[in-house]
Amino acid sequence: MSGNLVIVESPAKAKTIERYLGSGYTVLASYGHVRDLPENPGKNQLGVDVDHDFAPVYEVVPDRKRQLAAIQKAAAKADLVYLATDLDREGEAIAWHVAEAANLAPERTRRVTFSEITESAIKRAFAEPRSIDQNLVDAQQARRVVDRLVGYTLSPLLWRKVRAGLSAGRVQSVAVRIVVDREREIRAFAAREYWTLKAVLSPRAARPSKRTWFGSTARSRKSATARPRRSTRRAFEPAARSSPTSRSRNRIGHRRRRSPRPACSRKPAANSDSRPSGP
Repeated sequence: MSGNLVIVESPAKAKTIERYLGSGYTVLASYGHVRDLPENPGKNQLGVDVDHDFAPVYEVVPDRKRQLAAIQKAAAKADLVYLATDLDREGEAIAWHVAEAANLAPERTRRVTFSEITESAIKRAFAEPRSIDQNLVDAQQARRVVDRLVGYTLSPLLWRKVRAGLSAGRVQSVAVRIVVDREREIRAFAAREYWTLKAVLSPRAARPSKRTWFGSTARSRKSATARPRRSTRRAFEPAARSSPTSRSRNRIGHRRRRSPRPACSRKPAANSDSRPSGP
């Protein structure tokens, strides 16, 4: 075989992509994952080495042995191998598993991704190949390991306590735990009366008082109360002028004191009943 080899997941995509790429490319399908954790790892085994950094133990999926053999045979004769699986972390992991299981040489392996099956998108992707993103691969492996650890330890408990055949996974197990914890909080809640108080507070210096500069009352208490600073007076003078109480108080305070009326010099009128005395 001469030319390049392209690996996709779905056989339905293979024919369309091969038509777009032309005669220099051969497209094969992996039919999904070619390797996975063992389905029956054995008694007290999980397919994950928890004592050595949770290292997964992979094996070839029995139903994918024929596809993997065809990929290995075609890759040995190809100039370049393009891994064109899906662009998510699952597709990145499938590309990595194909490269590992088929023993593909890294210098002859390319990774391409596209989000639509159109001729322009596919040719653009093949014009900009890259290497396998190991971060996405590790993310998928971590999800798969958690699936195995949670499912294989909780599912037997469900079989004994609820019903046989049930399975527990990483998502529904955590969701059930959240619901149960919340229900326990609701049942343990003790109703009691409480109040919420709201207050609007201001600094003491910014609050007007009678001991400031308004009217004669405050000025007559200089000895008892210190006069406010000039900046404080300027801050409150506009409000003081607009207040009717302060205006009347200022008018009263600044009213000129009248001089006392002079004493009357006229003699009081004679009583009508009085009569002049005789000689």
